[in-house]
Amino acid sequence: MPFPYYHRLSKRQQAIYRRSAAVPHIPLADRTGAAAFARDLERALHTGSRQEVERSAWRLCRRICQDLGVPWVELRVRQKRPSSSGGELHGLYEREEGQTAVITLWMRTAQQKRVVAFKTFLRTLLHELCHHLDYEVLGLADSMHTEGFFRRESDLARQLLDPGGAGQDQRVEVRAAHRERRGQARDDRGQARHSEGQAPALPDTAPALGQAGATRPVTASGQLALPFGKKGR
Repeated sequence: MPFPYYHRLSKRQQAIYRRSAAVPHIPLADRTGAAAFARDLERALHTGSRQEVERSAWRLCRRICQDLGVPWVELRVRQKRPSSSGGELHGLYEREEGQTAVITLWMRTAQQKRVVAFKTFLRTLLHELCHHLDYEVLGLADSMHTEGFFRRESDLARQLLDPGGAGQDQRVEVRAAHRERRGQARDDRGQARHSEGQAPALPDTAPALGQAGATRPVTASGQLALPFGKKGR
């Protein structure tokens, strides 16, 4: 059963929605390795250091992107969440054709300025990263909040928090089939915003815009993110 906003979409958007809703999993080849980076992120959050959290979050994102064979994202961590009468902004994904996609996360609550709990921060990171994967793995022309989108987010969280758990071997053929479609969607993309052990060695800092490894695809989201579109929160 699609979300209610499905019926307000154009036929083209409904087709994108259905493709998104149909994919519940994005399996990682090396869950154990990625999970080590998630544990590093948990340790970084305990330090309360913005720099440590930003570095660990970027390394986790990069590891997942490498595992799936997609372009990296630039990742920024800010301190206190922006807030308004509508709630607090947890995360943001921004994408512009020809540039590296950018994920921005906030690590402290707006009111009490406390460091966000690890699982909450991880889910926000994966939510924004799932927007990136909609474009780069599934080859979608837009990233929407569908039943499949939230299942993919939950599935990635399970793979990182319980990499040896059962039930994660339902290997949906997303990599080859959807990567082939990826090029078909590129011409439709312009600009988008969507708002929400010891790890193996990797570089400690993300590449600057324009350097190798920094490619920019589009999205962002937060607690009250819009369901889809070229501009959201």
